[in-house]
Amino acid sequence: MSEKAPVTAAVRVLRQHKVAYTEHLYEYEEKGGTTVSARELGVDEHAVIKTLVMEDENRQPLVVLMHGDCEVSTKNLARLLRKKAIHPCAPDIANKHSGYMVGGTSPFGTRKAMPVYMERSIAALERIYLNGGKRGFLVGLPPADVLAILKPTLVDVANAHDEQE
Repeated sequence: MSEKAPVTAAVRVLRQHKVAYTEHLYEYEEKGGTTVSARELGVDEHAVIKTLVMEDENRQPLVVLMHGDCEVSTKNLARLLRKKAIHPCAPDIANKHSGYMVGGTSPFGTRKAMPVYMERSIAALERIYLNGGKRGFLVGLPPADVLAILKPTLVDVANAHDEQE
């Protein structure tokens, strides 16, 4: 794609923090998820990180960063956070909290400040690919930059795709 990468709220945050990141545009596929973006970028899906907007039983939003090839154990996350329940937000609610469209949600530059929880093993990767704030646009950067900017709480709540809760 010869398109120029968009300047999103996420990109502005990365520039503000002087983060050296790479821009990756790809052909977005509805409901394709990280399988498509990993394939299009030619990277391991484990390094493509999903930005998930969830909420607790009081409808308080939170962001979870998870490996593309894993699912969040919402039971374990709720237990860890001492909440009755955690579940994904409906797309329109997630869009309202983040300021991004689902499928293009970045953890950087969200409309609302929300607590961020990141799967601990993400920090051990050399380079990760996160949504840059628009469908079909990822940014590549070391996890250390994510830790420095977002200061996420590290958690162990991953389920492999084939595990059931």
